[in-house]
Amino acid sequence: MNNVEPRPASGAQWTIAAAGHEAVIVEVGGGLRAYRHDGVDYLDGYEADEICPGSAGQVLAPWPNRIRDGLYTVGDETYQLPLTEPARHVALHGLVNWVRWRLVEQADDAVTVEYELPPHPAYPWALRVRGRWSVGADGLRVEHEATNLATTAAPFGFSVHPYLQLPGVAVDDLTMRVPAHRRLVVDGRLLPVGASLVAGTEHDYTEPRRIGGAQLDTTFGELIRDDDGGSSVTLTGPEGSAGVRIWADREFGWWQVFTGDALTGKRHRRSVAVEPMTCPPDAFRSGRDVIELAPGATWRGVWGIRPGA
Repeated sequence: MNNVEPRPASGAQWTIAAAGHEAVIVEVGGGLRAYRHDGVDYLDGYEADEICPGSAGQVLAPWPNRIRDGLYTVGDETYQLPLTEPARHVALHGLVNWVRWRLVEQADDAVTVEYELPPHPAYPWALRVRGRWSVGADGLRVEHEATNLATTAAPFGFSVHPYLQLPGVAVDDLTMRVPAHRRLVVDGRLLPVGASLVAGTEHDYTEPRRIGGAQLDTTFGELIRDDDGGSSVTLTGPEGSAGVRIWADREFGWWQVFTGDALTGKRHRRSVAVEPMTCPPDAFRSGRDVIELAPGATWRGVWGIRPGA
């Protein structure tokens, strides 16, 4: 009888480190399990032998967020996706977050992983999705790309799902800035039914504001762009404490902010998921900001996390 060595629930672990920054990338989902600087954990991650909770650190492709009833149409064809959030009767977070990614390249300060998504009855396009994770003096930097290996154009959207924290600071006491003029209005299934300006409302985080008791699972759009076309969300603690910034390049036109109220146990409202997205929820149905990835074409986007705000 052959003895099989047990593997961690998240698969192989690839640790990268430089300039006091350290991150752990995992085989299952090709996502981020840990990120720290000088021993301070800015990511609310999970243990190697723990099944990834609440989509923590996952890569979300070929769509982020939710698709109503899992149904969408391209041309004359309608496709039915698996309903991965049955309670809301939606398809949630894409097709690559529970598969094993393969190692492409590894160095002390960087690792590249990829996954080839085969054609699926519900998504009949082959994609190669790749991520290069690196750390250095400026923090964590992640370069993603997706290539259409099929012979017809593929609908595509992308996001990542890190939970950010400031150790010892409760979510209520975090001060947040989200550079966005609008938010999506959603129904009871968290699917968009409209949009609203945030100016002067409880959802206005264009200037840093304490989260307090706000319960957010909110999509923000119409971004206030930096000079380079990108944008960033910041979290800071009480006066004098450190902060953290998550940034994304011009490819990402939306931010999803989730204060963890729907999570149970010790993860309930413990940290804030801040997700840069290329398109909003239900984009495969609305067509809003869906990328039409031509055969052989490659989409590229970059984001990162750095201590300080």
